Amino acid sequence: MRGFWTTERIRHAEERLLAVTAEGALMHKAAFAVSVHAAEMLAEHTGKVAGRHVVLLVGAGNNGGDALWAGAFLRRRNVGVTAVLLNPEKAHPAGLAALRRARGRVVGAEDGPRVLATADLVIDGIVGLSAHGGLRPDAAALLEHVSAPVLAVDLPSGVEPDTGVVPGDAVTATRTVTFGARKPVHVLGPDRCGRVEFVDLGLDLDEPDLRQLDPVDVGLAWPVPGPRDDKYSQGVTGIAAGSATYPGAAVLATGSAVLSTSGMVRYAGPAADVVRSRWPEVVATGSVTDAGRVQAWVVGPGIGTGREGREVLTHVLGAGVPVCADADATTLMAQQPDVLDARDPGTPLVLTPHAGEFERLMGRPPGEDRVASVREAAAKFDAVVLLKGNVTIVADPGGRVLVNVARGSWLATAGSGDVLSGLVGALLAAGLDPWLAAGCAAHVHSLAGEIAADGAPVSASGILSGIPDAIRQVVRL
Repeated sequence: MRGFWTTERIRHAEERLLAVTAEGALMHKAAFAVSVHAAEMLAEHTGKVAGRHVVLLVGAGNNGGDALWAGAFLRRRNVGVTAVLLNPEKAHPAGLAALRRARGRVVGAEDGPRVLATADLVIDGIVGLSAHGGLRPDAAALLEHVSAPVLAVDLPSGVEPDTGVVPGDAVTATRTVTFGARKPVHVLGPDRCGRVEFVDLGLDLDEPDLRQLDPVDVGLAWPVPGPRDDKYSQGVTGIAAGSATYPGAAVLATGSAVLSTSGMVRYAGPAADVVRSRWPEVVATGSVTDAGRVQAWVVGPGIGTGREGREVLTHVLGAGVPVCADADATTLMAQQPDVLDARDPGTPLVLTPHAGEFERLMGRPPGEDRVASVREAAAKFDAVVLLKGNVTIVADPGGRVLVNVARGSWLATAGSGDVLSGLVGALLAAGLDPWLAAGCAAHVHSLAGEIAADGAPVSASGILSGIPDAIRQVVRL
């Protein structure tokens, strides 16, 4: 599991390490790593390293110092290096001296457009972790002349380090080299960071602020049957979804649960005949009141927001088992909050809103700081909240946060959320911690979308077809 720490915590850890480290040692290590990745990118994009031209965009502070020292190291490999100083009076003195000793060129911002025209690679050392807001006009103007790949030092300049928000002009990096610890921007702003490479400086840090599951984590958590398992021990998932008007929601959510584990799925609702015809292994009935015993419920997709939908939601919330509430269920909770009174205190609840449903639940949109907003919602509803999006945020009432970055945008299709809710419900029925269940489901959901799409748009039914291969991939790791 990969961790991410806020800039304030990282700065405190850096201060402790700097107090017991020789002056300049950490910067030299960081800058050398930047130079190694710069050389690798030159080789990838131009076929050679020596004789190529690297332009450093240098601001004030340590990120500018890292860029200058990296330039000095690149000169040792016979790379032409030109530093464009955006604030010459505040350029890092030792780094600037090192580049000059290595016979690197130094110019002002007015010469930036000319030297950028011949760049094979640009290293972004404009601002660091302490900066906020978009780039200043002089720096933003230079970006218009960048056509070469960009290597960002620590983070792309102009992107907020703790939220990934882009409040103005900002760098879009091909690759980012970060040091000491990964920052929230590296997972919340993936489209700006490009490929992120980590350099360990030996910082002493406690539990991370954000986490990201890797495929091995998901594979270890996924319920795989053993020799003593049966359909009941693997988990019985109840699906309360769909209607005569929207039978597809029932088919998608039920099918997702069927394909997720080797347990048992019970469907209850008006689309029983349609579900039974598509998934003959499902035990299907017309009402939640006679569905039989389940170990978790999925409720909401396509049930409607009228009286019948409310009755279904009330029954499911009062069943005393974990619940994944999606779509119409979240709308009902927003419009009629007293429906939550049916829930037994402490019974696990997972809410899976998209941005519009989140706004209905909370009375405001998620805003720029999506992590803080989802944490607030999780505390308010005493539930795990999964905010869907290209970057999905999962928070529990205790403040733990998982982040999942989608593989492309293939999941942006009608019915995709129904597939996700079935995945979550099946994992809840198998006994996974609700926070982990939501995170694992988001991971497999995005992987299934990528597999099913195979480079072309895919429907929600297609995403269903990708679930077995997605699970197979993570379980075999």
